Amino acid sequence: MALPELRLPRRAGRRTNLGLLLLLLIAGATGVAAYAVGTEPATRVVVAAHGAAGLGLLLLVPWKAVVVRRGRQRPASTRRDPGAAIALGVVVALAVLTGGLHAVGVTGPWSALGGVDALQLHVGAGVVSAALLAVHVVGARQRPRRADLGRRELLRTGALGVGAVALWGGVEGLLRLTGAPGGRRRSTGSHERGTDDPSAMPVTQWISDSVPADPGGSLEVVAGGRRVRLTAADLDRGDEMRALLDCTGGWYAEQDWRGAELDRLLSDVLSGELPDGGSVDVVSATGYRRRLPLSDARHLLLATHVGGRPLSAGHGAPVRLVAPGRRGFWWVKWVVRVEVVDAPWWVQSPFPLQ
Repeated sequence: MALPELRLPRRAGRRTNLGLLLLLLIAGATGVAAYAVGTEPATRVVVAAHGAAGLGLLLLVPWKAVVVRRGRQRPASTRRDPGAAIALGVVVALAVLTGGLHAVGVTGPWSALGGVDALQLHVGAGVVSAALLAVHVVGARQRPRRADLGRRELLRTGALGVGAVALWGGVEGLLRLTGAPGGRRRSTGSHERGTDDPSAMPVTQWISDSVPADPGGSLEVVAGGRRVRLTAADLDRGDEMRALLDCTGGWYAEQDWRGAELDRLLSDVLSGELPDGGSVDVVSATGYRRRLPLSDARHLLLATHVGGRPLSAGHGAPVRLVAPGRRGFWWVKWVVRVEVVDAPWWVQSPFPLQ
């Protein structure tokens, strides 16, 4: 016996599209936020919302299939060009698939794809889908209606949200129950790579940044009108810190770092207490830079060693910044300059442009 065909009322097609749009917007926003947030409990909330939004898209696939089939039954003269919609569907499917592969622990990289891993594909698909979504929404020419915020629609939206969260929770529980690698990943979604073994820790850079041929052998500290040049040996003061590096490449590692605590170093240069306000610019030999609140200096370390050994070139030798609680792109490598400035730390690009 053939199964009865799923039929939707006309308004259900609009509700399905709005549900998909809402989930895609949440997935995009939380995906960006996941790169910026590095501390609990914010990481757990953001990553959970991202995963639930992505899996929630699967709940609407049967309804969207009916909408698509119904659209094909229209006269050819009234149909819109489906090219953007098809491309959007393919790219979103790729984003969901690669995000799922990274979550369960099938991360790559894959030599057949030029060394690209699952998370890189996921992020790339997310960026492309954002552009395609904008094109598709403009082409659809649907305008908000007062009924979209009605009690019934809000209840349906709430039910979709509950279903998405339940699906995400079920997948996470299954990963933990089966002992899959994904069940052991950090709240940021990162997998452990090389804890207490710096040689096993991946060497990664932000976007176009690369290991410099000559990172230099000294560091300039500028504070309060004074300039002091220090060598890596000067910075090996024996200050130690155990800190977890959580890279936006999808991995993390906890190591013992050694070097000079930034607040003590700056206090020595200033010959006294640090000012209450201001920021500190940390600049790399490559021109890469990040600005942090000066009040965070007591939690920061200029490291020359990791795991009891000098830093390797790939991991930032001769000096790199250790910034606990911040994602990897804040951990500036190949540091050549540290400067106390009056400008607020947040007056910079949220993510490095290099």
